[in-house]
Amino acid sequence: MKIIVAILSVISLQTCISNSPASNHPEPVWKPQTEMQQGLKKAYFASGCFWCVEAVYESVKGVTEAYSGYSGGSTKNPNYNQIGTGKTGHAEAVEVIYDPTIVNFATLVQVFFGSHDPTTANRQGPDYGTQYRSIAFYTSDQEREIILSYMELLNKEKVFNKELVTEVKPLEKFYYAEEYHQNYEKNNPNNPYVKNVSVPRLKKFQNTYPELLKENH
Repeated sequence: MKIIVAILSVISLQTCISNSPASNHPEPVWKPQTEMQQGLKKAYFASGCFWCVEAVYESVKGVTEAYSGYSGGSTKNPNYNQIGTGKTGHAEAVEVIYDPTIVNFATLVQVFFGSHDPTTANRQGPDYGTQYRSIAFYTSDQEREIILSYMELLNKEKVFNKELVTEVKPLEKFYYAEEYHQNYEKNNPNNPYVKNVSVPRLKKFQNTYPELLKENH
């Protein structure tokens, strides 16, 4: 019995699961404290644990901020514990704030497909469940065409050995995740998941696309 408990403990440390205690009382809704600067735009993506995705996008030149949250489902005002059940329909997602004079939406789509495996259904790395599925959201017909065109190119060039399972969906609503999820990788460098999954994923992306990185990365 002790061996089974030990194994389960190790597994839990290697998945995108917060050690925040469960609560029957919803946490206060969190929102960014800074106002959206004029000229900036937003884009939305889901590609596994949002701790990882947020860190990837924040390393990209022209991205001013990325926020963790939930999108793609029907449950209103979901919290992290609800998302973890896989029953809300939402995926862990990020809101990317970017300067279109420095980086365009097409490049953000390239970052999306270049920083995760879009061929694994309801899974990314060690994380399983619909909350970890791959979704590229669009807020205009132009964004939708950019996403679909890039997916067509990936298929044509056979970049991946398997069929893409990424969903392409209109953004209906983005809910910000609880405050402790924001900048999670940066604020929790000793977390086992961060050290063994998030950081290696970030470094792999950075090594593949050095030309897209901010100078301090």
